Amino acid sequence: MSIGANLVKELREKTGAGIMECKRALEETGGHVDKAMDLLRQQGLAKADKKSGREASQGLIEPYIHGGGRIASLGEVNCETDFVARTPDFKELAHDIAMQVAATSPRYLEVAVVPEADWADLEREFGSRERAAEAVCLLEQPFIKDPKRSIRDLVKGSIAKIGENIVVRRFARFEVGAGVPQAEGDA
Repeated sequence: MSIGANLVKELREKTGAGIMECKRALEETGGHVDKAMDLLRQQGLAKADKKSGREASQGLIEPYIHGGGRIASLGEVNCETDFVARTPDFKELAHDIAMQVAATSPRYLEVAVVPEADWADLEREFGSRERAAEAVCLLEQPFIKDPKRSIRDLVKGSIAKIGENIVVRRFARFEVGAGVPQAEGDA
């Protein structure tokens, strides 16, 4: 099957993958853009796994403020080089992660850092360990802009697209009045 340049261009714009990768994916899927996107995503995840051992000590801290200053979050996202930290794709990822933190109020970065003693309460609160992990662990949460993907998948997709290891290092969320006990006169 002959794949037209317009189809390759469309897939490239949607995925950020290289021209030849897009053409091969379209050829393998018989010209179906959606199937080619899935194929490229799977190939990208495999590439991301290979890069995960590389040191990521550069990056940026991205702020996000919502609700007229009532909710704010900070997210530290690291990559391998300062050059990549300044790219629009990396900045967009950091912004999306900070926005996710503001919107969903995660308690932990990932499942591995949840204290074993907390799991019983979390499972009781959410019904199962899997649901609890999706609710309280940032990397396991469904991405607010695309609930079919987790934040972990979003990061892996960025690794594949950018070509460097990327690590969400830490985050913080602030909400006006949260955690402050109300005095009797406050209502």
